[in-house]
Amino acid sequence: MDKMRRIRKSMIWMGALLFCSGAVFAQKAERKNVREGNKLYTDEKYTESEISYRKSLEVNPRSVEGTYNLGNALYKQKKFPEAAEQYQLLTGQAEKMVETEEGKARLASVFHNLGDISMQGKEYQKSVEAFKQSLRLNPKDDETRYNLALAQKLLENQQNENQDQNQDQQNQDKKEDQENKDDQQQQQQQQQQDDKKEDKTQQEQQQNEQMSQDNAQQMLDAFLQDEKNTQEKVKKAQAEQHQRRKTDKEW
Repeated sequence: MDKMRRIRKSMIWMGALLFCSGAVFAQKAERKNVREGNKLYTDEKYTESEISYRKSLEVNPRSVEGTYNLGNALYKQKKFPEAAEQYQLLTGQAEKMVETEEGKARLASVFHNLGDISMQGKEYQKSVEAFKQSLRLNPKDDETRYNLALAQKLLENQQNENQDQNQDQQNQDKKEDQENKDDQQQQQQQQQQDDKKEDKTQQEQQQNEQMSQDNAQQMLDAFLQDEKNTQEKVKKAQAEQHQRRKTDKEW
């Protein structure tokens, strides 16, 4: 039993030793890649420094230094969305970072760069908030103070432009509504005129039809009257002839 216990203890110690050795090796690899990245960054080789910082984060994904430096390397390359992503990861560790002066200074720089990135995207409200956060951490930073004033001015201009655009849109909507009403009124008036013309045309047609019927009746009446007069003349002539014949016989 004692032998088994000794073997188990030996295995535990070996495991702990291997773990410590692995952690030390990983830490050395992380530091090595960070140092190489810093040298490249100083030489303004930002693409190459990005690669080194990413290698350091493969070893330790929660490395504040690696994340911060990678964000800066991306920022220098104007890869603003990718840089902002790294900076946002650091803001999630703000409580831990402000425990040291170095961490506090880095966090102030992070918010400063986030303000610049937001200003590049014309997201001036976000930019103002980021610069304010940076100044809370580093009130003596004149560049951040200047950028804050600029962002506030740009935000004010943007809001005024939006108000003007909204007012112009409202005026345009009112104009279109009035034009639609005018068109509808004009259409209604035209329809009324068309209806009146149609009614007048129907009345004229009815009058013409009535006149035609009246004329036909008049013609018929005249024909019948002529026929009656002719018959009466015939009858009268026959009567006169009959009377003459009777007179001749009496003689």
